[in-house]
Order: sequence, then structure tokens, then C-alpha cells
Amino acid sequence: MAASNIATRSLPTRDVVVETFREEAAAWLFVVKTLIAFFLTGWIAMRLELPSPSTAMLTTIIVANRQSGMVLAKSFYRAIGTLAGAVVAVGIVAFFPQQRDLFLLVLSLWIGVCAGGATLYRNFKSYAFVLGGYTAAIVAIPVIENPLGVFDSATARISEVLLGLLVSAAVSDVVFPSRMRDVLRRTARDQFAHFVAFIRDSTGGAIPREAMEKAHLRFVRNAVMLEDLRSSVIFEDAEARARSNHLRLFNQRFMATSTTFHSVHHLINRLQRARRDTAASTLIRLYAPIGRALDAPIEAGAAARVLLPRLATARDDMRASAPALRASLDDAQDLRDFDTGATLLLRFVDELHDYVDAAATLQAPRVIAGSAERVRFDRGNDFLGAGIATARTTLTMLVLGAFWIASAWPMGASAMLLATVFAGLFASTPNPSRVTWIVMLGYLSGMTAAFVCEFFVLTQLDGYGLMVAGVTPFLAVGLVMMMTPSLASYGLGWAMGFAYVLALKNLQTYDPAHFINDAIAQVIGLGAAAISFLVIPPAIGSAWLRRRQLARLRAQVALAAEAPLPGLRHRFESVNHDLVSQVVAQTQPGSADSRTLIAWALAVHETGRALIELRHDMSRQGVPSTLRPYLEAALRTLARFYENPDATGYLLARDAVATAIASVGEHEGTSYLLDHLHLVRMALLDGESVLAAYMPDVPLAKEVAHAS
Repeated sequence: MAASNIATRSLPTRDVVVETFREEAAAWLFVVKTLIAFFLTGWIAMRLELPSPSTAMLTTIIVANRQSGMVLAKSFYRAIGTLAGAVVAVGIVAFFPQQRDLFLLVLSLWIGVCAGGATLYRNFKSYAFVLGGYTAAIVAIPVIENPLGVFDSATARISEVLLGLLVSAAVSDVVFPSRMRDVLRRTARDQFAHFVAFIRDSTGGAIPREAMEKAHLRFVRNAVMLEDLRSSVIFEDAEARARSNHLRLFNQRFMATSTTFHSVHHLINRLQRARRDTAASTLIRLYAPIGRALDAPIEAGAAARVLLPRLATARDDMRASAPALRASLDDAQDLRDFDTGATLLLRFVDELHDYVDAAATLQAPRVIAGSAERVRFDRGNDFLGAGIATARTTLTMLVLGAFWIASAWPMGASAMLLATVFAGLFASTPNPSRVTWIVMLGYLSGMTAAFVCEFFVLTQLDGYGLMVAGVTPFLAVGLVMMMTPSLASYGLGWAMGFAYVLALKNLQTYDPAHFINDAIAQVIGLGAAAISFLVIPPAIGSAWLRRRQLARLRAQVALAAEAPLPGLRHRFESVNHDLVSQVVAQTQPGSADSRTLIAWALAVHETGRALIELRHDMSRQGVPSTLRPYLEAALRTLARFYENPDATGYLLARDAVATAIASVGEHEGTSYLLDHLHLVRMALLDGESVLAAYMPDVPLAKEVAHAS
């Protein structure tokens, strides 16, 4: 692999100063826009005489984000969750108007289900679940003594939340908007440019295993990041919505091409390690036209269509030169290796051409909506982990509800509301107990600031304009901290605690006793959420969940071997990438867990994709009935081995693949199957892969930690 020598040099002082000021300006612009949304929402809510303007104002803080697309995405899903929660709250009150125990039991269960649902998503869809639980609580709990008021309560809460969402979206989109579509375009172009450059630089030979692993992680992050950005930008930009399916297709082709790319270089690496230099060098010569085709002045923003005719020519050259290169070999094993590699390379150049074609379509001035193949990005969710979050949150709500009933605590509703918010909001974070404690400290600070503001500042002021002047310095402190990465959680707690306990309304009441009692209840609710994360630890970030995710990743080979073929390639690639990205986010880079994950991911990608292609060829061209049992046995034993890897399963899989290869050799007209089987067998015999742990008399590779 050709290495690029990039000189490391310091940025000029002027550039550092400019970049610093740019970052500071962006942070303060966020603060100003959030303050505008906060106070404009409050003014409108008071003019409309909504019962709780502070609910609408708090909404603007929760959905605040630098990027307009992010605000719109959060607002959209928050609106869905609000409407769903209000409907459920009305239903719960209607079914249990006089039965407080059953009322709290069903409400707690609903809140728990919403918290569990929030853990299944790693984008703003989780907000819909969080708000579904929270809204049900804020609608139903205040009317527990007056069931007939539930409809008015639901109408008021929906009006307040939707007002906050609409104002936040309008301010974010009108006042110096920062467009996510620009980030999305830059990300897609960078992905294309870096991938093309990596392929071009790799055509000179094998890629070291460490470089391959780093490249694989980068490709995984790029694919998942692009899908997350796409799912947010469609709310911001009509053109992004029109290109949404084209972008999904572009991403799916990127994943498929990168998987085949890894298989090509794993094969070349294995041949060189086995001293089969003739076959390896012949494949590198067959590979060469791709490098020449990509050797064009393509920058991140340049049109991909420049590469299309060059790749088409390279593909024709490779197909024309393959017979002559094969004829230059006389060893039977070299011929078999070359045939396997040539099949991979021709598939790779086809997929690379399709990927570049998708990039060219995206870079075109106009695209026709609906003209691209419809594909999906499937996620690798763990429903047992979501079940743990459901159980934890339900139990927390039941304990608080039981204490409320038993003690007749007047502020019990406030405690339950805060516990509902934070139990759902942080259920999907890797270390929710730590985050919740930090937020709680910020919340306490925010409530202290609210006490000073309400009883020492606002009592001296009259009118909405002066109220804005009095509140702004206190709230701005929290918003500034939200823009500081090391203080973001603390700042969120400060801003939410300040806005929630201040509870601005048309007729502001100044009752220190009620203020302190309400603050105590809110702290107890927050503390209950934090304690619940300690009593029932979350699955996210735990070694238990990583083992489950690794098992799910290995089970992808069974999916490739046994699942229905329609849409299987897309499903296999997207779930693989999502699972790897989850575990990478939860492991220390360079740790044994991280290396194990990468090693298994490479093995799963290569073997699973080979099995999918084998099954497609079996389906398209048909297989003699006498041969099919051997192929099905190979598929079955490979699936079982990857699901539960052990030495016995390894031997069964290795022997089943060898038997299938021998059986194919006895049937004329089925040689097209050998390439896939031979690739799988080479992967099984790779002494440097994670499978080395299960080989007889083969020591574990240095860089691979064993995990069962």
C-alpha cells in the first residue's frame, strides 16, 4: 500500500485566532437564539393565557441546538411523543378515574415502556418515546383528584409544548440559520474522496492488518454518521428530502463496496503470507487498472462523474486481461487462488462503479424523487436491554407513586414528573448514573439561581421587558455551559432547573415556602432517577451488553446463510455497521474488547458476504439435487459455528466446506460456486484471524483477544 507523506505543521497564529473567534461566535449565537426563542415563547403563551407558560418555555431549552435541522428533527419527534402521550393519558384517566392504585400502575408501566423504547434509537426518534412518557405524566398526574379535567389538561399541555416547538423551529430557521444540509454534503463528499483515495493508494499490494482494521472502523463510522445526518436533514431541507433515498442508496453501495474491498485485500494478504507470491502478484496486476482509473484530480467537492468512464474502461480492461493472466499460471493451486481473486475483483469493480455512479447522481444539480432503488438502513437493536430500561423506570415510578399514596405528600406529583423526564432522557446514555448526578448538581445550581432571581430580582421589576432583562443573565450562564463540552451536562441541568422551578406565568406568585417545597420534590425525583440507574444498572455500556452485541454480530453469518434473499445484502451490511458502531462507542480504543470486536467484524463481513453471493448464485443458476445437500450442510454448519464458536464447531464447519468444495469439483457446470467456497475456506484457515483461537494446534494471534 502506498503511504501518503503528510507534513505536520502548526496553523498560523492568525488562523488560530480566527478559528477561536468563529467558535466563540457560534456558541454565543446559540445562546442568543435560545434566549429569543425562550422569551418569545413565554410572551406568546402569556398573551394566549395558557395555564403554564413555563412548560412552553422549558421546551425551547430541551430542543435547543446549534443546527437548524437538529432543532426541526427534535421538534418533530417531540411533537409526535407529546400527542401520543396526551392520548394515552386521557385513556388511562378514562379507564381508572377512581382507582388510584391501578392508575399509577398503568401510568408507570407506560412510562417504563417509553423509556425502554428510547434506548432502541440513537437519534432524535428517542425523543418521541421520552416525551410520550413525560407528557402522559404531566397530563394525567395533576388531574388525579379531578378526572373530569383531563381533557383540559391534555389540551393545555399539547398547546404549550407545540407552541415551544413552533417558536424554536421558527427562530432556528430564520435567525442566522446554521444548515445541517451543509454538514451532510460535506460528510458525503469527504466519505467519497477519502474512500476513493484509500482504494487508489492500495492498488500497489497488500494492506497491513492494522491499517485494514483502522480503515474498517473509519468506514463503519462514516456509514452510520451519514445515515444519522440524513435522518435529521430531511426535516430541514426540501432538496434533502428529494435526495433522501439516493443518499441511502449511496450509503448502502459504500458499505457493500467496502466489504468486498476488505475481502480482496484479506485474500492478497493471505496469499503473500502463504508464500504464494505468483498468485498474489498476478491478482495485483489484474487490480492495477482500478488504481489508474482513480488516479484523477478528484477533490472532496469535485464531480464523481469524471471517474465513471475511467472505471468503465478499467472494468473492460480487467475482463479482457483476466484470461491472459490466468493462462500465465500453471500451478493448480495458483489457478484456484487466481479464479477466487478474479471473481472478487470483478465484483469489486462493478460495485465501485455503482458507488461512484450513486455519488455522481447526488452531485448532479437535480435529482428525480423516487428514481433511485428503495433501500433501508436497518438497526441492530437489543430488545432485552430495552426491557431492562422498561423494568427500571417502571419500578422507579411505582416506588415514588407508592410513597406518594402512603404519605399523602402534596408535592409527590412534582417528584414523579422529574423522575419521568430524567429516567427516560438518560436511559440511552452509556453512563446514565454519572450523567444524571452531574445534571442534578447543575439542576441544584439552577434552582439556587432561580431563587435569587425570583425573590431578589423579579420582585424589584415590573413588566415583561424588565423581566427579560432580569432573567437573561441567570439563564445565559446555563446556556453558555451547554456549549462547553466538559460542562454540557451541568449546563443542561442548570438551564432546566432554572426554567422549571422559576415557573414564569402571567400572575407570578412569590411564595418562598412553596418554592422550597417544590424544589425539594424535584431534587427527590432527580435523585430517584439517579438511584434507579445504580440499583438496576443500564445495559448500555456494560460488558454484558457488549457480549450480547458481539453474539448478535456473529449471528449475522447465520442471517447470511439462512434468511430470505430479497433485500438480504442491504440488511446484512447495515445491521453489521450499526452493531459495530454501537460496540465501538462503548469500548476503549485499543483495548482487548475493541480489538476482539474489530477482528470478529472483519471475519463476519467477509464470510457473511461470501455466503450471500453463494446463495444468490445457487438461486440464479440452479444446483444439481445431488450437490445441494453438501452446500446446505456447509451453510448450516458455518451458521452454527459463528452463533456458538468452539473448537468442535470449527472442525465441523471446516470439514463441511471442504466436502462441499470436493463435491462441486465432481459436478460439471458448477465451478462458479467454487470461488465463494474457496474464499470461505481461506478465511477459516487464516491463522491471523480471530478464528485462530479455535484451530487445532494453532496459537492465538497476538493482536486478537479471545472472546466466546
